[in-house]
Amino acid sequence: MDTIASLRSDAVGRPLHPAARWLLRRSLPLQRVVLRRRVGRLVIERLDGVPLVILPEVFNPVVFRTTGPLVRSIPVPPPGAPRPRALDMGTGSGAGAVFAARAGYEVVAVDINEAAVRCVRINALLNGLHDHIEARHGDLFAPVEGQRFDLVLFNPPFFRGSPRNALDMAWRSVDVLERFADGLAGVLGPGGRARVVLSTDGACAALLATLSAAGFDLEPVYRRDLGNEIVTVHDVRRGRGA
Repeated sequence: MDTIASLRSDAVGRPLHPAARWLLRRSLPLQRVVLRRRVGRLVIERLDGVPLVILPEVFNPVVFRTTGPLVRSIPVPPPGAPRPRALDMGTGSGAGAVFAARAGYEVVAVDINEAAVRCVRINALLNGLHDHIEARHGDLFAPVEGQRFDLVLFNPPFFRGSPRNALDMAWRSVDVLERFADGLAGVLGPGGRARVVLSTDGACAALLATLSAAGFDLEPVYRRDLGNEIVTVHDVRRGRGA
């Protein structure tokens, strides 16, 4: 165990040691069997110690590990300032909204999946943050038309294609990457930014290219090598000429 722990010591920010990657890949089939028992079921998870109820039709942010890096990258607002506004786009369980509210933001959480909207409201109540989180149902930016935010969080569907059901909307989309890039500038306030998490398992290059073509500057701010995939959080801001 000490050997494995030492091999994993570089997991945050730098690639895994090749031996650690081999060990993790060897254990993945068993991990998948165990973890899949928590997908499509009503479960209570903990993400960095924070309790979250996950409804059966909602993306599980603990089984699928892209949410952790995203919430750990949330910028802390300056002390003494009024609570800034955050938009958790495609909120799923509301993990991003909960962590943003805990950090000091007033949050609007949006999802096209009605079960996800219910899940957000449950988790806001569970964590005593219902006064700081508003859940809205709708497609992408439509529920917040005309509003501006200091921070936008986005854990996008990583794969192209038509979703088969409500849960699959967290994984597949025909055009959400392009529509997010097209609409992002319209919801960012002065000095606003987005934090977008991407995985080497998905269409990373496509979204990065789309955001860059739309005039945004991108900077990786958090990277985690999980053995079977590398997850990177990008800070997205308007380019100087935008």
